[in-house]
Amino acid sequence: MRAAFPCNSMETQILGRSRGWLAYAKQYIEAGEVVAFHTETVYGLGANAFNDEAVLKIFALKGRPADNPLIVHVHKDFDISRLIDGEPPYAAALRAAFLPGALTMVYPSTGKVSKYVSCGLNTLAIRVPSSPTAQAFLREVDLPIAAPSANLSKHVSPVTARHVYDDFNGKIPLILDGGACSGGIESTVLDCTGEVPQILREGLVTREMIASVAGDCKIYVRREGEQPKSPGMAYKHYSPRCKTALCNAAEEAIALYDRERERGGKPCILAESELIPALEEREVLDLGGTGEEMARRLYALLRKAEKTATLLIGVVPKERGGVMAGVMNRFYRAFGGEHEA
Repeated sequence: MRAAFPCNSMETQILGRSRGWLAYAKQYIEAGEVVAFHTETVYGLGANAFNDEAVLKIFALKGRPADNPLIVHVHKDFDISRLIDGEPPYAAALRAAFLPGALTMVYPSTGKVSKYVSCGLNTLAIRVPSSPTAQAFLREVDLPIAAPSANLSKHVSPVTARHVYDDFNGKIPLILDGGACSGGIESTVLDCTGEVPQILREGLVTREMIASVAGDCKIYVRREGEQPKSPGMAYKHYSPRCKTALCNAAEEAIALYDRERERGGKPCILAESELIPALEEREVLDLGGTGEEMARRLYALLRKAEKTATLLIGVVPKERGGVMAGVMNRFYRAFGGEHEA
């Protein structure tokens, strides 16, 4: 017997691992609705990748540009050969090494999913998340689920169910709550259509990690005017709803902070742990001391700051290698700056 919907389409319900939660999610997906769900990186806004109208609903809900492709999420036992037109040997090795996990792999597409998923490209981006909530949901629906991050376009990506609710209350029926996301920034996107894998978007699975399995790994640089091959490449992203400023040193941040206070504003500084003593008694958000901490904290702190600050001042953290490439990419984009990879 099919479960009855717990709410109408103008209510947004947050459900954890409660009775019937997966049945509700499956019903909504089969009805062409959009459901938000937890992953280990950020929350996703998912719809049936075979359903044109459902996929287009994602773009409409987010206000997402029509040339910005989506990632398809599947459970760990899903047969991806149904969706891709072959893979090089290194891709199979990478899947064995890193999936389920925070790696999205781009393959030649068989064209089976909605044409709107890849925005006219002949490729398909596939991810197998490790989150138990995501795996349970994906196994229940047993469909490829097209899902970008569950935030309004250009806003800060969500790492809690409440963040999703803040952006989409009354617009989607259901959020599958798996708690706070442990990774904190989006997956690495890797182009696996060539002889050597090429990173399109940096994330938690690093270039060094990929090269250790595949033998080599390149970083893609998008040319001006070229259609994005991956989410997160072409537009200002991850931006809090307050004024922002970008600084390279504590002294510069202090000057901006004091000037904003003199104007009657409420400034706040986002900085790595080791800089906090130099900022004295000013309002500071601690980004952390390692790349992993910074990845985990960044989006939550940006969301926190936008609720109270009139000006958020970001002090560029030191490069540390590893996941910091992904952190720096998001940091610069959030503050509207440029970052040379």
